[in-house]
Amino acid sequence: MNLKKNRQKIDQLDARIITLLNRRAKVSLAIGKEKVKHKKGIFAPEREREIFKRIAALNDGPLSPEALEAVYREILSGSRSLEKHLRISYLGPQATFTHLAAQKKFGSLIEYVSCTNISEVFQRVENDNCDYGVVPIENSIEGAVTHTFDLLVDSDLKICSQLLLEISHNLLSRTTLSKIKQVYSNPHVFGQCRSWLNSNLKHAECIDVASTTRAAQIAATENNTACIASSLAAEVYNLRVIAKDIEDVSHNITRFLVIAKNDVPPTGHDRTSIVFSIKDKVGALHAMLAPFATHKINLTKIESRPSKKKAWDYYFFVDFEGHREQKNVKKALAQLEDMCKYLKILGSYPII
Repeated sequence: MNLKKNRQKIDQLDARIITLLNRRAKVSLAIGKEKVKHKKGIFAPEREREIFKRIAALNDGPLSPEALEAVYREILSGSRSLEKHLRISYLGPQATFTHLAAQKKFGSLIEYVSCTNISEVFQRVENDNCDYGVVPIENSIEGAVTHTFDLLVDSDLKICSQLLLEISHNLLSRTTLSKIKQVYSNPHVFGQCRSWLNSNLKHAECIDVASTTRAAQIAATENNTACIASSLAAEVYNLRVIAKDIEDVSHNITRFLVIAKNDVPPTGHDRTSIVFSIKDKVGALHAMLAPFATHKINLTKIESRPSKKKAWDYYFFVDFEGHREQKNVKKALAQLEDMCKYLKILGSYPII
């Protein structure tokens, strides 16, 4: 009897939830019309951060903050799809970790456009073929994605958001562990799973392919084979997860950037990314960093890259806490611009 009554309560709650969700969607449609009217981007990272912060504060359980965020991610995805048919370019093919990151950011009710390289991701957004692009920028184990850094220098696109994705490698197959004779994956992935493979699949041949997605495609069609890929690849290519989290080092995290044409207003908890080049003289880099210390701005990252225009000439990529519109940030950047050969603000965006 209690089971029946509780199910009736759930049915009643579902009816109220559906009514409220549709009321929310109607308001979102009105907001979308205003955004289009004023030529604002449909995706508003600052508003997204505000929503997630508020629902976390309102949550008394038993649902975890992560569970509620996942639910709201899809609610936001549905609302955006009503406001506009959004297209998101990403470094493909389908079921790569960048694809997984893009879905985590924008939800499942968006059109995703697979790109063969990072340059194409930028080009599609620059040419208005896509509204936003998602690209990897750095990995906690392997370091910087240099091609992304190089493209940020030349492109007029801005960083409007970021996300961190914990990378989990899984062994996928149509057969059992004992019958696996070949394992396919990207060579970098093999390097991150070497200990597990030596302990559990010492007899199997490890074969390098261009991507984890290509590995999944092969494992889905060949007998006695497996691949190391994402959980999304298992869903897409109808493979079973034979073993989860087989990476040798935990906390393997990749940082991704969302690139767009529009700026993002301050949220009070932001990060700014810039790139600059210095004049060739003793102590130049030290002097460049002084304005940040003077104005009490915390640097979170500095990365150097050859400029490719002149031998031993470098670009320096810097991330720091704060938004480009803050007074102390404006003062620091003005001082920096007077001292360096080249300065470009890549974007200010919420720290989520």
